Amino acid sequence: MIMNTVPKIAFFGGEPLGPPCLQALINAGLTPALVVCNPDRKSGRGQQLQSPRSKEIALAHSLPVFQPESYKDEAAITVLTETDWDLFVVVAYNFILPEWLLALPKHGVINMHPSLLPKLRGASPIRSAILHDRRDELGISIMLMDEQMDHGPLLMQTPLTLNEWPIAGPFLDDMLAEIGGELLAITIPKWTEGDITPVPQDHDEATYTKKFEKADAELTLDPGNLPTGDEAYQTFLKINAFAGVADCFFMQSGKRVKIKAAVLGKDGQLQLLRVTPEGKSEMEFGDYLRLALE
Repeated sequence: MIMNTVPKIAFFGGEPLGPPCLQALINAGLTPALVVCNPDRKSGRGQQLQSPRSKEIALAHSLPVFQPESYKDEAAITVLTETDWDLFVVVAYNFILPEWLLALPKHGVINMHPSLLPKLRGASPIRSAILHDRRDELGISIMLMDEQMDHGPLLMQTPLTLNEWPIAGPFLDDMLAEIGGELLAITIPKWTEGDITPVPQDHDEATYTKKFEKADAELTLDPGNLPTGDEAYQTFLKINAFAGVADCFFMQSGKRVKIKAAVLGKDGQLQLLRVTPEGKSEMEFGDYLRLALE
């Protein structure tokens, strides 16, 4: 589609979906005039200050960056309030935007959500879909944001077709980010030029997800007698759901053992491939088991 003018966009992005979507908009000629992302945070053993990936992409393209600590003080965010915006685009951003901010852009605020809304509203749609075996609810929804969480009318939506299931969370993140970036690039010009009619969600069909805690990733496992059948499948779903964010773990002799790789065998038995015992380096599960049984 050839646009009459490129809309003036502020992009609000968080990990892990925000950076790929930001890059997709830049590649499509929809470069934001401002990138809003989380503040730099200390990370790792050395507690070095680390920038969000969205900031790194923005700076690589000489785009201005804004990193607010909160939205409680309207006077502190004049970079947003004193500009005439066409559109705000939100992808996996950690802050809840206040109503007065949602009212600023001419064409409102759109959000890319990685599920088929109204299914899987909330903070963890991708990992919840894996954990609860809901592959048919995965996809991308582009919605017009309102004051309620994942509640606004839909602008565009597409399902995700998977040939393999379950798959690890990080791979699913990448797949949905790629599709989401492409759908945003299609939606934005159509929406700002008046070619899309918003469709209200069926709120009676809504389901919700929660923000996971590290404790949610714990498994009750006997490493010498791994589960089979439905128990193995449910455990494998959980391992894939928490991969890359917390990593599932089990306790052995009072110490935590993280699961880094696992598969389901043809006999339906769970097979652990690689683990990281507390205080040690990652190793083959067979090597860990031999040490644990000594």
